[in-house]
Amino acid sequence: MAMISLAQELQGNSYPGRGIILGRSANGKYAVAAYFIMGRSENSRNRIFVPDGAGLRTEAYDPSKCTDPSLIIYSPVRVLGNKTIVTNGDQTDTIYEGLDHQFTFEQSLRAREFEPDAPNYTPRISGIIRLENNSFNYALSILKSADGDPSSCQRFTYSYQNPIAGQGHFIHTYVGDGNPLPSFCGEPKLVSIPDDIDGFTSLLWTNLNADNKISLFVRYIDVTNGNAVSKVVNRYGKPANE
Repeated sequence: MAMISLAQELQGNSYPGRGIILGRSANGKYAVAAYFIMGRSENSRNRIFVPDGAGLRTEAYDPSKCTDPSLIIYSPVRVLGNKTIVTNGDQTDTIYEGLDHQFTFEQSLRAREFEPDAPNYTPRISGIIRLENNSFNYALSILKSADGDPSSCQRFTYSYQNPIAGQGHFIHTYVGDGNPLPSFCGEPKLVSIPDDIDGFTSLLWTNLNADNKISLFVRYIDVTNGNAVSKVVNRYGKPANE
């Protein structure tokens, strides 16, 4: 698979929706995770990322304008021991609870399908990083309708053992803007992962569509000791109640 330019990929897509990037920094020292959200409606745009212990949650920026919290308020990131879970919905909790009961990442997701937001049927995208023996592996999953037909759920899991330094994989919910929104198709895209969390955060935020981007989370995890550094960027700043 040829590596793509992440900057060009984001610049060329006004609405990738929600996206997950997992990979390894160029110096090999860090497991890297990034997650972003975008929005078109007022309800979807009325969100921010808020750190929640080792994890992350979404909040309504202005609670008075939150008309439907069901698909926009969730925990995108949770940590269970040596595992970091990143998803675009409340399946984060499903994976967390499944892993806690000795199910695998893939087994945990068998209880879930794409989102019930007809006519888009937004795919559920999920990722997991597992640290072990001074290294790590990661996997990405997508649960999607059959080309917009909700009678069938298509399930794909991609696993990456001994990740190569400087490389990562990018999966997102939509091919681009549209009505209905067309679901992502194909394998996760091969992208470059730099050493610098600040530079990577800036690259992502700068190249996401200015009208539609909402929030961005980036984490670099030291594979030798599990120590993590995270960055959060919100379009709307601090919560209204702070």
